[in-house]
Amino acid sequence: MKFFSYILVYRRLFLVVFTLLLLLPLPVILSTKEAECAYTLFVVAMFWLTEALPLSVTALLPGLMFPLFGIMPSKEVASAYFKDFHLLLIGVICLATSIEKWNLHKRIALRMVMMVGVNPAWLTLGFMSSTAFLSMWLSNTSTAAMVMPIVEAVAQQIISAEAEVEATQMTYFSGSTNTALETDESVNGHETNERKEKTKPVAGYRNGVEKISGKMELEKNSGMGNKYRTKKDHMMCKLMCLCIAYSSTIGGLTTITGTSTNLIFAEHFNMRYPDCHCINFGSWFIMSFPAAIIILLLSWIWLQWLFLGFNFKEMFQCNKNRTAKQKACAEVIKQEYQKLGPIRYQEIVTLVLFIVMAMLWFSRDPGFISGWSALFSQYPGFATDSTVALLVGLLFFLIPAKRLTKTTPTGETVAFDYSPLITWKEFQSFMPWDIAILVGGGFALADGCEESGLSNWIGNKLSPLGSLPAWLIILISSLLVTSLTEVASNPATITLVLPILAPLAEAIQVNPLYILLPSTLCTSFAFLLPVANPPNAIVFSYGHLTVIDMVKAGLGVNILGVAVVMLGMFTWIVSMFDLHTYPSWAPAIANETLP
Repeated sequence: MKFFSYILVYRRLFLVVFTLLLLLPLPVILSTKEAECAYTLFVVAMFWLTEALPLSVTALLPGLMFPLFGIMPSKEVASAYFKDFHLLLIGVICLATSIEKWNLHKRIALRMVMMVGVNPAWLTLGFMSSTAFLSMWLSNTSTAAMVMPIVEAVAQQIISAEAEVEATQMTYFSGSTNTALETDESVNGHETNERKEKTKPVAGYRNGVEKISGKMELEKNSGMGNKYRTKKDHMMCKLMCLCIAYSSTIGGLTTITGTSTNLIFAEHFNMRYPDCHCINFGSWFIMSFPAAIIILLLSWIWLQWLFLGFNFKEMFQCNKNRTAKQKACAEVIKQEYQKLGPIRYQEIVTLVLFIVMAMLWFSRDPGFISGWSALFSQYPGFATDSTVALLVGLLFFLIPAKRLTKTTPTGETVAFDYSPLITWKEFQSFMPWDIAILVGGGFALADGCEESGLSNWIGNKLSPLGSLPAWLIILISSLLVTSLTEVASNPATITLVLPILAPLAEAIQVNPLYILLPSTLCTSFAFLLPVANPPNAIVFSYGHLTVIDMVKAGLGVNILGVAVVMLGMFTWIVSMFDLHTYPSWAPAIANETLP
């Protein structure tokens, strides 16, 4: 037994050594560049899937192994670790840092929820809409971590209000007051406020489930989430938790900057097909926004039906009589909004810069008209979305937020400097350097597959799939990616599959976008397990959900997501990118015919 305990303790070390030795015959026996690159690919894939090493540490392995195998010189491998993607990420994180520093995200979320009313079904949709909107611009993790304390406060207030109504009714019949209830309500109110103060948003595109779960341990152990008066109260808490987790992921689909998987795809695609100028912020938004809206609405209906039932009569009732629960819910949301006070100068400036960045992204090259990039026609393709992100991002370090004062020996208060909207220290705390390295490792891996010829070899071996209908190929690849992303991180999954799927599309002479777009979108569909992505872990840590709850709900959302993506590929998306023809910007392969 002691031997097995040692294995358990040092399992990651044994896994690393065992993987390296088990796959070693591949480059030793075959001794080809394709085999050596495949060895690197398999080692990196195994470490990413098992997380035997940290994801970003594993991403550095191509920088070590490619020069040793003679696949690429070290200078070329190193250049793959910092691309246009990283400049775009820096600009976006500048915006996210300012939004969260000045609490603009909280104001937007509460205002959107106040607009939809307090009916339970509409309230849930309001939380989902505001969470999805924030997730378009902030990381999914930060959005879920910010919104969940508000949702938890609302849920507990609803439960307390229902208890108060019943206590009032009993008082009316018995002629006595329920002092115990009043005490319990005051304690609950104190715990709710304490909970909001101690819960901090988690910044960046991170997959640190263990850290998030640790931060949420306070809420998990407080006991509030485990006290339900009725089964319906418990179901309501489950519904609200899952709505936040899923909508934060769905919202990230909408923009290229919404989630790291979209950014990785855009950079990989533009590097592999530099003559195709069809993927930018505007085209991605037009392509994915309808799909995200449909998935969000269907997920709302599915979750509402699964946990509380779907009562159309109650939802669309014409009278304006609100129950005690609805009034309590409206009151707690109103109080949270009032705590923010009037909108401040810093929030206004951040909002203006946010709108400017979005407008410049949309108008750079919208496709149906000439964008502002036409002003630099002598340098076509030089200005990209990262140019806009950097321009606006630098302004956050320049625009004054408040004056810094000091007291002179005479007692006079004088200003001696100003503080910008964000500081470098604040930016560093938000910047996901681990994701930056992970993405760079993916680019290096893709370059190595091209240089060694492994991509072409994989494409040729997969060319018999060309006899299958295009829709079936898309469905198979989407389902495989959706399954893989449940057990591996989303960035690792997309980084792993792109170098495989792109050669497949070229080999069977199908427009690469036909396969890569749905696979990229499906990479975000990690809805089944608490450890599948950070938003799932955040809501699970509140103690309302079980793994079975997430599996049941997530399976339905996964199916809906894949179905909507398939629908989009054969309706509005196919016409946007002319997917029925093999494009001139993709490599031509002789003696191949369309499937």
